[in-house]
Amino acid sequence: MLAFYLIANVGFFEFSSFGSIIKEVWVLLLFIMCMVVLNFIAKRNELTQRNAYKTLLFAAFSCMLFEVLRNDDVILANFFVLLAMRRVISLRSQRMTTKKIFDASLWVFVASLFYFWAVLFMVLVFAGIFLHVRQNIKYWLVPFLAFLTVLSITSCFHLYFTDSLYTFSQWFQASEFDFTAYGNPKILAPVSLLLALMIWCSFNYLGILQRASANIRASHTLIFWALVISLAVAIFAPTKNSSELFFFLAPLSVIATNYLQTLDDKWFKEMLLFLIPALPVMVWLFF
Repeated sequence: MLAFYLIANVGFFEFSSFGSIIKEVWVLLLFIMCMVVLNFIAKRNELTQRNAYKTLLFAAFSCMLFEVLRNDDVILANFFVLLAMRRVISLRSQRMTTKKIFDASLWVFVASLFYFWAVLFMVLVFAGIFLHVRQNIKYWLVPFLAFLTVLSITSCFHLYFTDSLYTFSQWFQASEFDFTAYGNPKILAPVSLLLALMIWCSFNYLGILQRASANIRASHTLIFWALVISLAVAIFAPTKNSSELFFFLAPLSVIATNYLQTLDDKWFKEMLLFLIPALPVMVWLFF
């Protein structure tokens, strides 16, 4: 991840000021932290077995999409979405429920400040409430308090530094439905592979949902919801250059890991585990 991030941004680092380089270093750290948070979510909530498949897949998938590595806003937004996902899935413990809902909602709204359509992940928060604590009406009101909190802090920040209020037009990003960039082989090849992998592994994942215990089933259901929401974010994204698919990679990595765990053919599994990390190099060299 470090190597491909530097390769993708080598021109930026050569011609930027020291302050801009420091900013990019922080973005790089958050990019790598996305993988760390994903690993924590999966292990803590028993979404996968104890293996490194999910981190390997996430790293490989991320490095296949070069536009992700050049889009700071997407990386920042995805980091906060993963923090929100962590809190939503942890609702199954039935402890500190109000705090977890507030935290999850807060992180989603913070993510939306960098990438507006990340706000769709509020559907995941409400799905978590429905699956775990739907009987208590007060929990449904907590996300609105989180929204007011983010609105207040953001407005105060803008008033202090720009002497103006933060307006809806500054927050909102209009959707763009021009997919012509997907005709570029450098984008088309990895996106086609990711979508094919999603379709193939999703059937296996639906079987896992049916066999899982009630408590674990809710967590797997939320991962599947996260996959669907991330596709919606990609559809409504303001630009179509493949960077919008970054939100899609974390849930896909968990789903694909569950597929790999069920494979009995050792040689086929080893071939996949060799091929997947090689794909970013192949995309970089041949496209």
